[in-house]
Amino acid sequence: MNSRFFVFLVPLVVIAAFWLMANRESKLAHDPTHKSFFERNGTVLGTVFILLVAFWALFLVTLPYLYMVVESFHPRLPPLKRGGPEDYLTLEQYKSFFVQPSDNSWNTTHLWGFFFTIAASVAVTVLNFAICYPLAYYMAQAGSIQKVRLIMLGLIVPYWVNEILRAFSLRLLLASKGLINQMLMWLGITDAPVDFLANNTGLYVGLSYAYLLVMIFPLYNAIESLDKNQIEAARDLGAPWWKIHRDVVIPYAKPGIASGCTMVFMLSAGSLAAPLFLGGPNTLWFTAIVYDFFFQAFNWPRGAAYAFILLAACIAFVMLMLRLFKVSLGETIR
Repeated sequence: MNSRFFVFLVPLVVIAAFWLMANRESKLAHDPTHKSFFERNGTVLGTVFILLVAFWALFLVTLPYLYMVVESFHPRLPPLKRGGPEDYLTLEQYKSFFVQPSDNSWNTTHLWGFFFTIAASVAVTVLNFAICYPLAYYMAQAGSIQKVRLIMLGLIVPYWVNEILRAFSLRLLLASKGLINQMLMWLGITDAPVDFLANNTGLYVGLSYAYLLVMIFPLYNAIESLDKNQIEAARDLGAPWWKIHRDVVIPYAKPGIASGCTMVFMLSAGSLAAPLFLGGPNTLWFTAIVYDFFFQAFNWPRGAAYAFILLAACIAFVMLMLRLFKVSLGETIR
């Protein structure tokens, strides 16, 4: 199997996708309650939408990932030797993730960085959900229109600032001589500065803050469509507040919860700026390892292999969670 295989495979996948779409549209056309895609959008606009989606899916998603996968199965060679007799398909780059190439010992450094990244991303996802769920419920079910608008404005305006600048500002706030430590000592809560960066507090705060909107909007959209009469009926029947959320709100909002948690987890695991600026001296983030292979060691095959391992692990973890919570992938994009 070589790269020419993918050159023929990709057009076939795209053609199959268009055939399935056309077949589905033809079935819906016989249903009087449904309008076809072109009937809803018009022939010209519908064609433009399809072409734009096809361009995005093919050139910005499919081909880069396929190139990364193909690159990961090649040895590290100078450009002039690519395609020569020394260029062959190998699992050497994937093996190096588990075993050190130099002495065949376990690659504990990279394995620890990988599992720490996954575990920290799960913790950030849980923390984000704990912060965003009450706020999303208030905005969707309890808050007035004016208060909801103010909350929306307060959530969106900080994201006009670049992510790197936000990470730098958080680092300044959490530093040993930063504003937070100065306030804690001034109030007498602590006698010495707390090293928020060394104990990874800054990392969790930065990642949670960076992807707050990604969690809150799916939750808000899901909870907002819940009929308030169901909540009132549960209250009239004497259900306590925690039971209303457990048995009424959360089951109804599961698609929004799954969507928000999936996006926060995937973005956290692939984040680079926040771990670099807010992580402690002993924090080893897996995407930083991938970045170093690409842009410091210029070992693209190994960097591609590590990137694909992270992508495959994240997808497998997300699919497992969807299965455990009994939510289909299609429900997360409703």
